Amino acid sequence: MTTILFSHADCLEHDPGSQHPDLPSRLKAIESGLTGDEFADLLRREAPMADLKTLELVHPPAHIERVLYTIPERGRASIDADTTVSKGSRVAALRGVGAVCAGVDAVIAGEARNVFCAIRPPGHHAEPRRSMGFCLFSNIAIGALHARRNHGLARVAVVDFDVHHGNGTQAVFEEDETLFYGSTHQMPLYPGTGAASECGVGNIVNVPLRPGDGGPEFRTAMEKKILPALDAFAPEMVLVSAGFDAHRCDPLAGLELEDSDFAYATKRLMDIAARHAKGRLVSALEGGYDHASLRSASAAHVRALMA
Repeated sequence: MTTILFSHADCLEHDPGSQHPDLPSRLKAIESGLTGDEFADLLRREAPMADLKTLELVHPPAHIERVLYTIPERGRASIDADTTVSKGSRVAALRGVGAVCAGVDAVIAGEARNVFCAIRPPGHHAEPRRSMGFCLFSNIAIGALHARRNHGLARVAVVDFDVHHGNGTQAVFEEDETLFYGSTHQMPLYPGTGAASECGVGNIVNVPLRPGDGGPEFRTAMEKKILPALDAFAPEMVLVSAGFDAHRCDPLAGLELEDSDFAYATKRLMDIAARHAKGRLVSALEGGYDHASLRSASAAHVRALMA
């Protein structure tokens, strides 16, 4: 079995403006890094569109309707100071959710060992009743609940190495002991959540890192906190919020990770997926706003998935 890349040209149509960090060219940077002979065996599939009922796994219908109503026919509209939408945002967001759910379906069907979803807008800040932080809908949390509802999985985990804490994913998971959320992130930093004391019902593991921390601190957090808790949880599927903005070159934060750190984390999460989840792992793009480091770090991530 191999690795599948889910993406779609529609994800380029979400256009928050040339001054916004979440540029369509982020996906072009990722695609440019996944070329050459070493990625010849990477299967590439178009992301389907999720239906609105799938979004309701996390978001109430009134919230979904409110977000979609905000999307304009021309120009742009703001959901909050950080979250801007354009005409193409609707289909891009639905493709993003659809990619993650299709990835879940593919690994459970045995069509691939693992999946990377190159999608935008990102999702891990989207709370059930609030879109924020560049995020419209909670892509990764919806994928986790899709795995439980559609495939009967009893324990599903999300690990998040984006530089920002995934408050949205945590909000969905924190009262459900059948779901696990583990996060490394810079603190203090937007959105202000993610303290180590935030532990849900024992299923949430937050390991804040300090500005200036790099690979050694990140790897210690993984080895001492995230991975042992994930191993004890024994997930039947591992999902990854793959944000690459903890890279030392990223302009939006202050951690000092290298490409090799993302490859390391990917391999260690694959080890746990192999031990408990028949290797089933689905990763979805979150942050990463320096195009050069996004290109190289995402390539390192996919290279590790394919190994």
